[in-house]
Amino acid sequence: MKQRTLNQYLQQKYGRKIYKIAINAGFTCPNRDGTLSEKGCIFCSGSGSGDFAGSPALSVTEQIESGKERIRAKLPRENYSLIAYFQAFTNTYAPVDKLRKLYMEAVEHPEVEIVSIATRPDCLGADVLDLLSEINRIKPVWVELGLQTIHERTAEYIRRCYPLSVYDEAVRNLRERGIETIVHVILGIPGEATEEMLQTVRYVGESGVQGIKLQLLHVLRGTDLEKDYLAGKFRCLTFDEYYEIVKKALDILPENIVIHRLTGDADKRILVAPEWSRDKKKVMDRMFSL
Repeated sequence: MKQRTLNQYLQQKYGRKIYKIAINAGFTCPNRDGTLSEKGCIFCSGSGSGDFAGSPALSVTEQIESGKERIRAKLPRENYSLIAYFQAFTNTYAPVDKLRKLYMEAVEHPEVEIVSIATRPDCLGADVLDLLSEINRIKPVWVELGLQTIHERTAEYIRRCYPLSVYDEAVRNLRERGIETIVHVILGIPGEATEEMLQTVRYVGESGVQGIKLQLLHVLRGTDLEKDYLAGKFRCLTFDEYYEIVKKALDILPENIVIHRLTGDADKRILVAPEWSRDKKKVMDRMFSL
């Protein structure tokens, strides 16, 4: 792999291990609350892609401390810092005063090095961007954008509910403010050929962002995607197919882009398919051979 992995990037920049703690700050999403839709994206679980995040009943600080305990139980002697990852649902979808309170609670934690915020490109108004710039002057802010695909046909199928032009504007605004941007891309969306997936990867690589997450399409229980899968409307990628697509994706991505993810995890309790993705060690051993 010619690009740096996230671990390599963090080690080079900070000189130590940095662990990510996923936070559920109790947000919702315009794709769920009726603003755009009430169904959400077709692949999204009931936890808003935050299946490994903490409990929204806990404060941001309490969730960070709980995450620290899990790390300490596995690695009691390791010197590390933290990334506070606002993961579940759309983490800029709230009044700015509420956002400032939540973000600052993470920023003020002494062991938090970076604040990472997962959101939709259509939830980055001027007031939110100004707040992110303000926080970025205190500690580094990463914004993770859920793009998934550049193709309008499949974007409509997954119920993304915004056009590609909105992504372009969001990236431009974040770049102008010097905010590090990571983009989520799903490989294996029903109806997309390999070349279409690679077109999305190429587009992201050329858009000037700093990082990318390559995500295997997971079929999760309780989603509308599961209904289509069980009805035989599509099949999931095989391990070999996915490996070859990721290999080609890495070949076309710029060397300076950081690879934050090569496949992604799903909660095994709600995973329907593909079955091969349950064996995380086997998958990652092969992926890191790229």
